[in-house]
Parts: sequence; structure tokens; C-alpha cells
Amino acid sequence: MFITKKHISRRTMLRGMGATMALPFLESMLPAMTPARLTAAGKPQVRLACLEMVHGSAGSTTYGQEKNMWAPAAEGRDFDLSPSSLLPLDPWKDYITIISNTDLRPAEAWDLHEVGGDHFRSSAVYLTQAHPRQTEGSDVYAGTSFDQLFAQKYGQDTPLPSIQLSIESVDQAGGCEYGYSCVYTDSVSWSSPTKPLPMVRDPRMVFDQLFGVGGTDQERADRRDADKSILDLLTHQVDRVKTKVGVADRGKLNDYMESVREIERRIQKIEERNASGEARQVPSAPVGVPDSWEEHVKLMFDLQAVAFAGNVTRVSSFKLSRDASGRTFPESGVNAGFHGASHHGENEQRIQQFAQINKYHVSMVPYFLNKLKSIPDVEGTLLDNTLVVYGSPMGDPNLHNHKRVPLFLAGHAGGAIKGHQHFKSPDGTPMANAFLSMLHRLGFNDIETFGDSNGEFAI
Repeated sequence: MFITKKHISRRTMLRGMGATMALPFLESMLPAMTPARLTAAGKPQVRLACLEMVHGSAGSTTYGQEKNMWAPAAEGRDFDLSPSSLLPLDPWKDYITIISNTDLRPAEAWDLHEVGGDHFRSSAVYLTQAHPRQTEGSDVYAGTSFDQLFAQKYGQDTPLPSIQLSIESVDQAGGCEYGYSCVYTDSVSWSSPTKPLPMVRDPRMVFDQLFGVGGTDQERADRRDADKSILDLLTHQVDRVKTKVGVADRGKLNDYMESVREIERRIQKIEERNASGEARQVPSAPVGVPDSWEEHVKLMFDLQAVAFAGNVTRVSSFKLSRDASGRTFPESGVNAGFHGASHHGENEQRIQQFAQINKYHVSMVPYFLNKLKSIPDVEGTLLDNTLVVYGSPMGDPNLHNHKRVPLFLAGHAGGAIKGHQHFKSPDGTPMANAFLSMLHRLGFNDIETFGDSNGEFAI
């Protein structure tokens, strides 16, 4: 038998009439008789997913800190999550890095005229670690965000440098309150200090963005009405690839295609339900947006997972709520609105109820982790090669302060992050130290400071 070094390019794209799809990692992308580590396709490519949840945590209160409602009591590897809102992460300890007791000073009011504006500037600070200029005009100014630094270095050879997703409605125009432009409230990703990136709420728009669904709005609607999948537009291209790969790779390709089709079906069912004329819980939302917060979050996680698997992008940011949102989460066991529950008046019973909401929000993350772990990738799974960042730019929401802000990491980032660690920092440590540490572990050794950083963690 004669063996050649012919292989499928990692950048192979399947193109049909109005649809484009990248391929997941396949063994056939490695040249035969060549060690994987010596090939570009055989080196792990780190993905980054940054998740923001507003309104801080119950564990950031004095009472919550005493009861370990967010961060565990023990540092290092031997920590107990049972009293904590992080308990849903317990089966994932080996992948989890908790960084507690850090402060986000750039989100504080620096001048008297900024007092009271915490809800309307905090999201702009989370990933930039920069204090925003107070303005309701177009002269906004914050900083370049952590995710966009990563996208500018590692996202330029993928079809999409990054994607920005949200759950709640966003209003990119005009001013919100306390003299702040709404872009500060609605954007966590900034490609430069003056360029906030819009967040996409509608899963249909995200799907079309990822898979290059072209044509006019009417043509796309006609295809959906005919119950045709975008995969129908790529049948011949997929069959051609299958003739060039082995049995294992055909299985991987089938799994990937089925994941895409399953997401497409779910979006179609949501659109059908919302267009049926039945009363909606969120009547102002686009037709593709589920009324259920949990269903919406999981669908967006699945879209990020297939985007990472196909190397359509390596970077995502995901805004899980909007500051001052009164949305309810009855699945948490608490019926109070989110913003109202966050103003607990330092009442111990109400703080405990707020901790239940925090725990419910965290419980969505294992769904994403499990999805990433189920997808094979170079030298392991997608979870091995992904860094997930979950945090909030607020601490105790009742006080609108930014001390002891919630933050944890998940995934091993291609071996750069150890996992199974809890780092408790000294009082007054900037949250920016955690982001500087991540930047250095991800290869940004030329960046000496980030935001108000003054040190690092040994993550």
C-alpha cells in the first residue's frame, strides 16, 4: 500500500447555494506519517467564552461571605462547594478555578456626578476593566475588552473573529440613566475603547451568521416554510468529504451535522410557537427568542459549542441578563423579580433567597461544559481546549458596590489553566489581576498591565 501525506485542510469550508459550513476537527486533517504536534492542525487551538451575569451575588454581602454563599471557605484544592451557589459545579471541580475576594474599582463612581450610575456603566467595565467616560452621546470611551484582545490575536484566521450574544433586549441608541449611554449597559465586548460591539439576542440571527445562510429574507422564509434544512443545501459537498475520510471521521462528521440540524429544528419550533398567536411571556421579543430564559440560554450555549467545534470562531461573549432587569426565575424556587431580589436590604432571609437565584444561574454552566466535553478535539475535547470565564461586575447589589465580585473559570485552555483550585485574594485585590493572569497564560506576555492590575494569580 502506498501512503501519501494528502489530507483535508483544517480550513475546509462546505459551500452550497446560500449556505456555508466549516468542518469539525477530523483525524483526516493530519498528514499521514507525521506526528500531530508537528502540524498546524494537530496543535490545540484555544477557544474563549466570556459569560457575564449582572447584579453580583449573595456571597458578596457580609452575611453571605460569612456563610460562604459564593466562595468556599477553604483555599487550594480541598474546597467544599455545598454551602455555595457554586454547588452545581461540584462534579466539574477538576475543570474549575475560583478566584474570590477581588474588587472592580473601575466600576465605582469616581466623581460625585457618577454616583448612582452603577447599573448603567458596570457591564462596560467587566471585560475591559476600564472606567467608562460618562456620556449619553456618541463619544463613548471605555477600553479594549479581554475577549477582543484574544480575538485580535487568535481570531483573524477564522470566518468570524468573534460572536457577541445576549439574552435580554438591548438598546444601542441614546442614553439610559444617570448620564450614561445605553451602549455601556448593553455591551460587554469592545474592539477598541471607542467601539462597543453589538450583542445578538435572536438565535435565528446567530444561526444564520454562523452558517452563512444567504439569499433574501423571503428566500430564507420560503426554505423554512418548505421545512428544508441548510444541510439540504450541502448534501453533495458532505457526501464528497465522506469519501475522503475514515470510519471514525465519518462518525464525527455525522454527529456534527446532526447537532447543527437539531439546533435548527429547535429554532424552527420556537418560531412556529411564537408565531401561532398564543400569548407570550415576552411579547416584545423577536419571534425566534424563546419565552423561557433557560431554553434561550441553552440554545445559545449550543450555538457557541457548534461554532467552536467547526472553528467558525474561537471567541464568544455572552450577556446572560441586563442590569436592573425584573425578570423572574421561578425554577430557582424564588418568585421575586431579579432586580428586586438583589435589593435584599441586608435581610438574611432575603439574601438566602437571592443566593438561590445565583445558584440557578450557575446551574446553566454545567450544560455548556458537558456539551464542550462531549465534542472531540485535538488532544482531548473542546472543554480541554476552552477557557470559560463567568463573572459579574457588581458585588453586593443592595449597596451597588463592586467589592468581592463573583468570578470563576472553567476548562483547561489547552493546558494553560490547571483547574481544581480556589484562590482567595487579600482584601482590595483588583479583579484585573485575574484577567492579566489569564492573558499571560494565553500567550499575551507583552501586556504588562490590564485595567488597574497590580499583580497576578498562579492559575
